[in-house]
Amino acid sequence: MSEHFAAFSFVDRITECDPGRSARGLFHVPADIPAFPACLVAEAVGQLAAWVAMDRIAYRGRPVAALAGETRFLRQVAPGDVLELAVEIDDVDDGAVSYRGWADVRGERVIELNDCLGPVLPVAEFDAPEALSARFALLRGEGAPADRFHGLPTAANEVVEHEPGRSIRALLHVPVSAPFFADHFPRRPVFPATLLLDSQIALAIAVAREAAGNGATPVPLRMTNVKMRAFIVPGQTVDSRAEYSGVENDVVRIALSARDGEGKTIATARVELTAEGAAR
Repeated sequence: MSEHFAAFSFVDRITECDPGRSARGLFHVPADIPAFPACLVAEAVGQLAAWVAMDRIAYRGRPVAALAGETRFLRQVAPGDVLELAVEIDDVDDGAVSYRGWADVRGERVIELNDCLGPVLPVAEFDAPEALSARFALLRGEGAPADRFHGLPTAANEVVEHEPGRSIRALLHVPVSAPFFADHFPRRPVFPATLLLDSQIALAIAVAREAAGNGATPVPLRMTNVKMRAFIVPGQTVDSRAEYSGVENDVVRIALSARDGEGKTIATARVELTAEGAAR
């Protein structure tokens, strides 16, 4: 089976669509995978927004991740859950798309994305316009087969500096090849921003656990000010850092950053976690 529209595609069917303005969709999280991280739920919402944007501009361009003002993590998603996806488009043209969105499971909100902005780049750099158009027609019709996604290879952080309770610096070694590159993207492989953020949340959890000092595992509540400044390519090594920046009302704040081998900033963000290890 081709990995295109399988290895990193998280919309099974678009059930409602007001062209260029809003959409509702579904994604069945396979029951046989070990986990489905919150960052992939955010990816699913973003992909639904991308479909609405691409259809609106007749597949001349493709949105890519850049800015996210706020992502609220409200509860975990488990294998076997069905994501009920929704997006509201604020503006879209050949230059950018701005939107907000959310995902529910059995009517309960699991994630919210606010103030998101993605630049639109020439679609032919990333994928075949005719393949995307045909895929959108399938999603608007009978939908794609479920259980195409088979999980992701583990990308472990190699810790190189650690000041307990204060900061962790780690290297993320991006694989030279992986199934998700066939989907993200076929003509120009790019390491997904959401996978970078997932690896950085793991660092933030470690720092927050040490800062809290109560033995519990903190839970991410909110991520803000996400800024992706550059693409991450296959085989690249990313230098990530999570730094403690304070605690208030049992919420620990961690600053995240990522740089390339020359020290240039790739991404920045802030994440808030519960100090007591229970989501609110």
